[in-house]
This record gives sequence, structure tokens and C-alpha cells, in this order.
Amino acid sequence: MVREPLQQTELQAERFSGYLEKHYEHLHRPHRHSFYHMVLFTSGEGMHTIDFDRFEVKPFQVYCMIPGQVHSWHFTAPVDGYVVNFPDHFFRDFLYNPYYLERFPFFSGISAEGVFQLPASLQKKVPALFDELIAAALDAAAPPDMNRVLLLRILLLMSNAVAGYPAKAIPEQKKMILHNLRRLIDMHYKSIRLPKEYADLLYITPNHLNALCKDLLGQTAGELIRNRVLLEAKRLLINVNKTVAEIAYELDFQDNSYFNRFFKKYEGVTPDEFRKQFLK
Repeated sequence: MVREPLQQTELQAERFSGYLEKHYEHLHRPHRHSFYHMVLFTSGEGMHTIDFDRFEVKPFQVYCMIPGQVHSWHFTAPVDGYVVNFPDHFFRDFLYNPYYLERFPFFSGISAEGVFQLPASLQKKVPALFDELIAAALDAAAPPDMNRVLLLRILLLMSNAVAGYPAKAIPEQKKMILHNLRRLIDMHYKSIRLPKEYADLLYITPNHLNALCKDLLGQTAGELIRNRVLLEAKRLLINVNKTVAEIAYELDFQDNSYFNRFFKKYEGVTPDEFRKQFLK
């Protein structure tokens, strides 16, 4: 798997056509970033695969990805728009909140939540702000906080635009428990696999945790944990430099055969078959 080479100490913003020209060789192959990656298309056609979910590229569609997600592009017509990359610490000192970006629904790390259509009311305003951001990023005399303010305006405008998308309102307490559960699973999925252990970390009962997950996500807590392990397994399998045995060890499986049985049970193919199918 390709990991995009990038000196990621500050924000980078540019038109997508120029970005594509510079990185064309590997953008069509599965790769992952160590930074936040956001794209707004203003024209073009094609497909975008994020964590093995496919989306059709359309004008005024926004893609938001967090560090670690795997994606690739397949364009069928000339594309343009805007791309912004920034490190996870970009807002940390500015806002004194290490978890600030987690409040935005499109930075959840769930591919379907990170793709949305920009409403008509913002189709002039947001691109104009992207143009300002590009100009500020190129201006060596501009104060660094100018980039942060402009990007924050874009994120807040987009967040307000997608705020009405959920089918039902979620009480804040339930939303916070779910948010903390996802964060804990991301931190510990390799070593903690039992819902009871996550319930203990959240100071709630396993029954309460399962009821909440079923109500809000239609999944049990166990399925949520398992799906996170499977997602990471698939991300790692794209890296041809790692053997299946090495991936099994990295994901804390007892042995390679157990990992093979686990993967085939839920994906319908063995890890080797998945790797061959996807890379083909």
C-alpha cells in the first residue's frame, strides 16, 4: 500500500487539478494518510473508494477523511476542485481542545459520514473561502492563525449544512456515550475485544451499552468492535509488504489460522483471497 509522502507540519491547500498532476502516479492506488484530508469537487466524474466503500464523484461533493483511512481515486472525466491537508495538531494549541475536530460529524472516521453534497446555498461561499485559504497558505507574511480561522469557517459552515442529515435527534448523553465508545474502540480494538470491558470503561452496564448501540446504530457493541478489527485487517492487507501471519500478529490474534477463520467467517473469503481480489 502506498503512503503518500508529505512533510505534514502545517496546512497545505491547493486546487485539486494541480494536486492531481503532482500525485497522479499513486492516487489511483490504495493509500493512507497520517493527516486530515478534505476534498471539495467542483467538476469531474469517477469513483472514490474510502475504507472499501465506493462513492460516485459529483460536482460540489465533499470528502472528509481522518488519519489512517485507506482510499483511492478512479476518475473518468477531468476533475477540479480543492484539497486541504492538515495535521491532527493543527487546531490543538489554537483552541486548547485536543478533541475539537471530533465534534464535526464528517470527521468520525466512518466513510459514509465523511461524504456529503454541499447544499446550493454554500456552492459559491465555500469555494470562495477555499480560494482565500489557498492564498493565505501561500503568503509567507500571513499569520499562521489566518489559515486556522479560514479553515475553521469552512468546517463550521459545512457542519451546519449537514447537521440536519441524521434521521432522528440523539440525546446529548447518548451521543456522548457513543462518541466515547468509538474513541475507546479505536484506541484498544487490538487488545480489548469484549463489550463488557468497554462497558466497564464507560461506567455503564453491558446491557445498557448493547441497548444503546442497537438503538442508535442497529448493531450490538460486539459487532461494532468486530467490524473495527475487520476494517483494520482489510487496511493492512492492502499492504503487500506484510504477510498475513504478520498482520494476524499485529492484530493480536492467537495464531494465523484463527485469524484466517475469523476473517473468512465475516468476509466470506480468506485474507489472501481478499488481498488478491482487491489489488486486482
